[in-house]
Amino acid sequence: MGMIQEFKEFLQEYHVMPLAIAFIMGSAVVVLVQSLVSDIIMPVVTPLIPGGDYKTATFALGPILIKWGSFMSALINFIIIAFVIFMLAKIVLKEEKVTKK
Repeated sequence: MGMIQEFKEFLQEYHVMPLAIAFIMGSAVVVLVQSLVSDIIMPVVTPLIPGGDYKTATFALGPILIKWGSFMSALINFIIIAFVIFMLAKIVLKEEKVTKK
């Protein structure tokens, strides 16, 4: 058995191609969600933030400067992505349970 044949079997056995496709799609979803948060959600939230700009919104605690505006944006990104992953996992696990019976 040649090295190329072993490599093909490795790719098929460990489902590397579907994993690579899922990784690429996940990267695209991250960019999409970041755009959703910074271009659509945060402009709606910005008037509620003192100072008017979520990217530069800070809280001074003595000499410490906490950048809570950019953190809030990252947190919203995380929540949306985590929810999407949760929904996908729920769909996949439901299908897996159905096929196991």
